[in-house]
Amino acid sequence: MGQLLIGLINGAFYAMLSLGLAVIFGLLNIINFAHGAQYMLGAFVAYFALQWAGLGYWGSLLLAPIAVGLFGIVLERAMLKRLYHLDHLYGLLLTFGIALIVQGVFRHEYGSSGLPYGIPSQLSGGYNLGFMFLPTYRAWVIVFSLAVCLATWYVIERTRLGSYLRAATENPALVQAFGINVPRMITLTYGFGVALAALAGVLAAPIYQVNPLMGADLIIVVFAVVVIGGLGSIMGSIVTGFALGVVEGFTKFFYPEASNTVIFVSMAVVLLFRPSGLFGRVT
Repeated sequence: MGQLLIGLINGAFYAMLSLGLAVIFGLLNIINFAHGAQYMLGAFVAYFALQWAGLGYWGSLLLAPIAVGLFGIVLERAMLKRLYHLDHLYGLLLTFGIALIVQGVFRHEYGSSGLPYGIPSQLSGGYNLGFMFLPTYRAWVIVFSLAVCLATWYVIERTRLGSYLRAATENPALVQAFGINVPRMITLTYGFGVALAALAGVLAAPIYQVNPLMGADLIIVVFAVVVIGGLGSIMGSIVTGFALGVVEGFTKFFYPEASNTVIFVSMAVVLLFRPSGLFGRVT
């Protein structure tokens, strides 16, 4: 049960980060390799807000996604919008370069040992379930991330706004002919995907500490999750993120040597039999 909890915690971060990647790729066709750096920025915004302004965890849950989302909007307007009609490789290289710059700056200023960020007092402690001890904060992370993921899925798949977003991925010219500002929608969508990464960073700060390389250690695994779920698939990102987190957690218990590779082995197997991913559309 302890490994199941660890798997769900990891799965919560896999799901939120892969969800942001899926939203961005689904509408912009950009492989956002800066997603890990933006996740790290969310954790650092929370740290700075606490150190400089005395703003605690709850305020940072709102502030960090807005601040990093605005950074994403500036990035999209200044650079990414020039690449939409080019090969995916250009967007990947640009965002990879941005990630290296951001991580390098923070690593130069703060090192790579990690900065502590305390658990809020309201979520400290835990519950003795008899067969295991359940930390309150970790239970909160699982429930909150699942709620955010399902709310995002509902907005995109079941609301009028979501129908506009999905239509814009298929035929942006037609959607714009109906009076919808597609460029603004694309910009806000990228900002929202980046905000999800920042929100995950705030959630991760009390568990993993605030580290300039925390996103670099996670982004490759998250990309594997997105590929397995299906590029651009919202529900695929959510289900696959949590499922692979649990698989990884149980692998650490039953066969620890394979815990670092089980996700990539799963990706290889899925791509052999279903190249579009488990939830991706077959073309």
